[in-house]
Amino acid sequence: MGVEENEIRQRVSLLKVPVDIIAPENLGTLVYDLLKDGKEHNIVLLSLWDLLRARGNNEYRSYVTKASLVIPISKSMIGGIKFLTGKKAFRYMPFDFIVSVLTSLENREMSCYLLGGKIKILLKTEKNIRQTFPRLRIVGRFTGRFKRSEEATIIKAIKKSSPSLLLVGKGVRGAERWISRNSPLLGGGMRLWCSDIFDVFAEKKKHPSRGAFNSGLEWIGYCFQNPFKLFRIFPYFGYKFLLLFYKLFVK
Repeated sequence: MGVEENEIRQRVSLLKVPVDIIAPENLGTLVYDLLKDGKEHNIVLLSLWDLLRARGNNEYRSYVTKASLVIPISKSMIGGIKFLTGKKAFRYMPFDFIVSVLTSLENREMSCYLLGGKIKILLKTEKNIRQTFPRLRIVGRFTGRFKRSEEATIIKAIKKSSPSLLLVGKGVRGAERWISRNSPLLGGGMRLWCSDIFDVFAEKKKHPSRGAFNSGLEWIGYCFQNPFKLFRIFPYFGYKFLLLFYKLFVK
């Protein structure tokens, strides 16, 4: 299993999918380092199900492989990294990770563009972000369910405003694939997709409690919201089998 290292980040391969090991105290420094070069930097919040999807979907695998940061959000992934490499990885709750990034941007009076959600949700999100991060500049926003005829104008507006972070949420056609497909057109800066982040910021949806998240039990709440997610138990067992197979037979 290959490992790439620098002073504040290690990239490991988990079942041939890249995952980054970043200690929370190094996250702010890494954010600034990414923004120094003026290039495009996609950030992926990777769940176990995303990892398995990356193994079977070429487009999504390419998006993850080319990302500047791949952040693990599933406890079972942390266990998998430890099992295969012996390394201690750090798991992030998506909401906490995004708050940490916004805090880092605010400290240097950088900027953010919001794309996604319905208009009321988006406006409430913008209001709450401005109140929480007063020195963070919000340089633009647009709702998620835009017409195809509007897409070129939106992309042009994002590139012209040059946000330090493009935060993309639910409603955008193609979800994170929208970022992947339009990445060369968006200009420099960081881009991050999180499906329900605007609902959380707008206080329409609660993120899991830290106790549930730290215990790896946040999936129980998701199953109440969508009972079909109970069937994920089968790919989970498949993941455990793959870990054992890679441990025994894959160098």
